[in-house]
Amino acid sequence: MSTAGTMRNFLFSTLCVIIGIIVISPVIYCVSASFMSPGDLSAFPPRWFPSHVFLDNYKTVFTSTPLVRFIWNSFLIAIVGTAGRLITSSLAAYAFSFLEFKGKKFWFLVILGTMMIPGDMLIITNYITVANMKLINTYSGVIIVMMASATYMFILRQHFLTISREYRDAAFIDGCGDFRFFTNMLVPMSRSILASIFIASFIALWNTYLWPLLVTNSEHMRTVQVGITMLQFSESVIYGPIMAGVTVILIPSILIFFIFQKQLVRGITLGGLKG
Repeated sequence: MSTAGTMRNFLFSTLCVIIGIIVISPVIYCVSASFMSPGDLSAFPPRWFPSHVFLDNYKTVFTSTPLVRFIWNSFLIAIVGTAGRLITSSLAAYAFSFLEFKGKKFWFLVILGTMMIPGDMLIITNYITVANMKLINTYSGVIIVMMASATYMFILRQHFLTISREYRDAAFIDGCGDFRFFTNMLVPMSRSILASIFIASFIALWNTYLWPLLVTNSEHMRTVQVGITMLQFSESVIYGPIMAGVTVILIPSILIFFIFQKQLVRGITLGGLKG
């Protein structure tokens, strides 16, 4: 490689590192501030790191709020909602990829059209529907609107179209039906893209705020994003416990990312090669 090429690679790598540091710096400061005492937080100039480890912030989080309950609520909603999205999206994508039925193109365009509707426009309608079903302040009421996603259906449909129909024809010759071909062949062949969708959906549902706030009205049903606001007191804002709470609720998202990191990278690479 020429000297000019080496210099370009070096500059590009340096730029990527700088951008990465800028992007991750708020997270680093959040974790650091969670161990700061009130004196460190009010110091001027501001400190990046605590002068000593101050654990009372975490003690305040777990004693002043039922944070464990909030984490369980968010985890349950995120897992069940994500599982529902994967099931409904993959089955719909299979139908639009491999099956032939009347109005196939029309219904596909209708589903694509729903992607253009801002989610906030549906909140009132969804709330009235959930209220009429008497699901307010229940897990079902929170999760029911999260069980389907046109975006994920479209992504999976585009992926399924890259898989040769000859696999399905060969499976049918061997006696497989649609459901067996879907579960035994298509799903294992799509593990990378399914893992990518799982991560994206889990993090999105874990961080959702407005909908759980509207349909839950008791403390034991709150999610972490709603419950963390209980650390803001009317007389003052205590940033240490807030940062500690935010740090705690970041952990599940980070763990999910690291667990499925290889599948995520493989899914992105696969999408890039087939796109």
